[in-house]
Amino acid sequence: MPEETTEKQEPKNTDEIALELMKFIAVTTGYGKGTPAAGFAGKGQRSSEEYADSLLELFERCRSAVRKA
Repeated sequence: MPEETTEKQEPKNTDEIALELMKFIAVTTGYGKGTPAAGFAGKGQRSSEEYADSLLELFERCRSAVRKA
């Protein structure tokens, strides 16, 4: 008989769940990239440091939300 290759996954801790949530939000919404709204010039692209700060802020917000759940 062939061996089963599916492994039982350990439950993820809150930081891992928050990270997955943050990645989902950032990818699907473009969070922190600073794209200008339609019809307005805006500031344009943000620096890599500003983008990193935005992602860290989002991670903290996700971590807080996961801990409340």
